[in-house]
Amino acid sequence: MSRNTANAFVPSGVSSGLPEPPPAPDLAPWPGPLERARPLPHHARRGIVLVGMPGAGKTSIGRRLAMRLGLPFLDADTEIEAAAGLPITDIFARYGEAHFRDGERRVIARLLAGPPIVLATGGGAFADARTRAAIHASGAVSVWLQCRMGTLLKRVAGREHRPMFLNADPAEVLERLMVARHPLYAEADIVIACSDESPEVTTRRVLDALDAFRPPAKLPVTLGERSYDILVGEGLLARAGALLAPVLPARRVVIVTDETVAPLHLPALREGLAEAGFAITAEITVAPGEASKGFPTLQAVLERMLAAGADRRTAVLALGGGVVGDLAGFAAAVALRGLPFVQLPTTLLAQVDSSVGGKTGVNLALGKNLVGAFHQPRIVLADTGTLTTLPPRELRAGYAEVAKHGLLSGEAFWHWCEAHGPALVAGDAPALVHAVLESCKLKAAVVAGDEREESAEGGRALLNLGHTFGHALEAECGYGGSLLHGEAVGIGLGLAASLSARLGHCSQELPGRVIAHLQACGMPARIADLPREFSAEALLGRMRKDKKARDGALRFVLLRGPGEAFTAGDVPVAQVERLLRDEGCTG
Repeated sequence: MSRNTANAFVPSGVSSGLPEPPPAPDLAPWPGPLERARPLPHHARRGIVLVGMPGAGKTSIGRRLAMRLGLPFLDADTEIEAAAGLPITDIFARYGEAHFRDGERRVIARLLAGPPIVLATGGGAFADARTRAAIHASGAVSVWLQCRMGTLLKRVAGREHRPMFLNADPAEVLERLMVARHPLYAEADIVIACSDESPEVTTRRVLDALDAFRPPAKLPVTLGERSYDILVGEGLLARAGALLAPVLPARRVVIVTDETVAPLHLPALREGLAEAGFAITAEITVAPGEASKGFPTLQAVLERMLAAGADRRTAVLALGGGVVGDLAGFAAAVALRGLPFVQLPTTLLAQVDSSVGGKTGVNLALGKNLVGAFHQPRIVLADTGTLTTLPPRELRAGYAEVAKHGLLSGEAFWHWCEAHGPALVAGDAPALVHAVLESCKLKAAVVAGDEREESAEGGRALLNLGHTFGHALEAECGYGGSLLHGEAVGIGLGLAASLSARLGHCSQELPGRVIAHLQACGMPARIADLPREFSAEALLGRMRKDKKARDGALRFVLLRGPGEAFTAGDVPVAQVERLLRDEGCTG
């Protein structure tokens, strides 16, 4: 412990006068037969921090964990008292709680900045927002030892000297602290429900939980003050409250979902929010499908959320696929001139594409997404566990966006798609996770470079590969579900590759590769695969009204090869019409 750390607990300009403590603390002997030591899990390489109420057993469990993992054990309160040269009771009496919490945070941050340790914290440490942030930022794994009232009362007997228990009923103090602190402790990485079991049993359960813990992958979207993270992993809805609390202005939310998703995933989200003390102001459920992305549904959502008392600090949570994300995001953008927004995508298409980047909007009869706003989320939680509930058709449709990202990324990811796409659409979990991560990496980088699609050439517009054709097909089908967005994009990828080849930009072999791959994944890959006819003239009319068109001129994203996409506004209409007719369209 440095002298600067000690000085955190004395008034500015006054030396603590304390000698340096020994470099390594003593470890308590193992109380019982020594079990085989366990290796430190890779994700806990920065150490382990135990949090919880007074009497939760942080010190006794911490000593045992340290022995089993071969790490030093430190008790934050002991280190604080040594640094200040005063008991904690005296620190509170002389300088007040605010001064104590500030010094406590500094001590904990400095301890965690060194080699990995097992650290037991005081009951109020993790309840302090800045200390929680410091612990999370350190990379250490935080573990909440969650105990029932009866267990705590037995264990705090004889602690009347502690500041919180002076001249007070311990049961009343603990009840008050549990109400205030439990929602904050819930932000720990791991929660262990403790009982009257022996410390050895609890220690083994903590070790097992550390071995099983898999922190979500974190991908930053760098947009200055609007920057946010995409978290990808399994079980994120059940941890939603803990993950959302640090990035939202208040623990108050409106949930927008659809009738298909609600029974599957809303219960887990409710529990995850409740654990961290969130209040759900309203749960708004809309009909599934593109038909809900219109002004009538938007108005109904806005009226429901505002009637329920949503204010400027109430966050809008979009739980569902791309339709729900676009609709809820646009509602958040315009309600009260802007509410905080969170994406909780539950479909492959939404996880790899529509949930990232802040595009929100609704459809008009003239075309898709013609009314909308850029409104970035505060965070995206892509819970890959939700993908196991997708119908096969939805999974295949979502894969079209993965294939698009493969073509945009380059040969490496495109080859991966060709090799693993069929397994992915069959539900292969590792393939799904890899596809989500790689797609989000690509989209995060593109969005960071061209947030509002203002680049004259390339930039975010490249993400529209296949979409000019796809949106026209969707609009002609009427958004009734006969053609899913991803299915339309898949056909659009084949058409974009074919147009590129006809114009001499790419090899004649590329369109065949794209079409064959989509067919191998069980998707419609050509207009002729659809169970209806299309007019080339009607599709061209739709394309001219597409929001990407400029001055009525068609704009396409074309390919020179995988990883070599570019935008073009000089494509001869006759070439497009000839392609559409060759693909089976009528006049």
